[in-house]
Amino acid sequence: MRNLLPTSFLILGLLLSVFTPAIAIERVSTTDLPSVFSWRDRNGIDYTTPVKNQAPAPTCETYALCASLETIIQYQTGELFEPDLSETHLYFYAGGTYERGGVNVMDACEYLVEYGVPDEGCYPDPHRPFDYPFESLPGWENRTVKISEWGWINNEDEEIKQALIDYGPLVICISVYEDFLSYRGGVYTHTWGGRAGGHLVALFGYDDNEQSWLCKNSWGTDWGEGGWFRMSYDAGIFIDRCYGGESGIIYLDGVYGTFQPDVPRIRIESPKIYHTYLAGIEIPILLKKLPIQKGAPRLFGKNTLHVSATNTQRIEIYLDGDLQYNDEVASVSWEIAAQRGLHTIEVYGYNDNAISMDILDIFVF
Repeated sequence: MRNLLPTSFLILGLLLSVFTPAIAIERVSTTDLPSVFSWRDRNGIDYTTPVKNQAPAPTCETYALCASLETIIQYQTGELFEPDLSETHLYFYAGGTYERGGVNVMDACEYLVEYGVPDEGCYPDPHRPFDYPFESLPGWENRTVKISEWGWINNEDEEIKQALIDYGPLVICISVYEDFLSYRGGVYTHTWGGRAGGHLVALFGYDDNEQSWLCKNSWGTDWGEGGWFRMSYDAGIFIDRCYGGESGIIYLDGVYGTFQPDVPRIRIESPKIYHTYLAGIEIPILLKKLPIQKGAPRLFGKNTLHVSATNTQRIEIYLDGDLQYNDEVASVSWEIAAQRGLHTIEVYGYNDNAISMDILDIFVF
C-alpha cells in the first residue's frame, strides 16, 4: 500500500533472452456471461498460486502483476507447478524506490513487455523497509516471463467480467480506507474511516449472487480470508486514472517465456519474517516498538535455520557475506551462530545448470 506517486522508468541496456513461443489464452466471446466465475475454480481447477506478503515494502504493484502472471502461466501450460516470479526484481529494475513509495505500474508493465521478470530464485524479496543496492543473479535474462501487450479495461461491470474470462486475472488500483485494514471476511464495502492510501491487488473472479468481486491481496495469509477478500460491486474504491492511465483496471496479454527454467528452487522456511523465536519456539513478533529493522525475525537463544530445496545438488550458507556451510545436499538445517545485532543470511542452491538464492535479515539478542 502507498500513496500513488509516479516514478521514473529505469532504462536498461539491451538484453539477449531466449524464450519459448507464446501460448495464447483461449478467448471467450459471449454476451451471456456466467453468474459466477473464478480462477480459483476454473472447471474445477484452482490455477492460483499461494498468497504472498509484501511487508514491509511498498511493492504492491509488482506483487499484483506477478500474481496475475503466475496464474496465467499455469492455465496456459495446464500444469499446477506453482511458478514463483521475482516481484522485487520487477520493482527495482522498473524504477521503483521505497523512498518515493512505489513504482509506476505503467513502467512495470512496459518493463514486462521489453525485458520480462525472472523467477524468484534470481532475486528473492529480503523484506526490507528501505532502499539498498540490488542486482539479480547472472543469467536472469534467460529465466524470464514476458508479455506481448497490456492495457486498461473500462470500469464497467460487464467489461471487467468479460476481461477476466478472456485475459486472466486483472490488476486493479483501489483506495484503502481504515475499515479495509481491519477486514476479516465477508463482502467488503466501505462504511467507516478515512482514506489511508492507494493499493494494487489482483482481481480473480466475481459472483453475481452476492454482488462481489474476488481479489487476492499481498498482505500474507493472516489478513482477510486467508489473504483473499471479496469486494462489493458498489464498494466505490476503484481509483480512476490510476497513475494517469485510462482507468484503474489493467489486463495482461500474450504471456510467454521460460515458464519452468531448470534451476534450483530454494527457500528459507524458518525463521520467518514478523516472528520471534525463543530457543526454536516460534511465536508472533515481540518488541515491535524497539528500533530494530521492521519485520526481521527476533532470535533468543539457540535457533536453527531450516532450508528446503528442490532440483538442487549443493547448498551454501553465508552469514554477513562469510561462508558458513557448504555441502552437496538438497535441504539443510543449520544452527545459527551469530553475535547480538542485525545480520543477513544468504542461501545459494546449485545444480548443473544454474544458481538460485534466498535472503533473510535476522536480529539476534
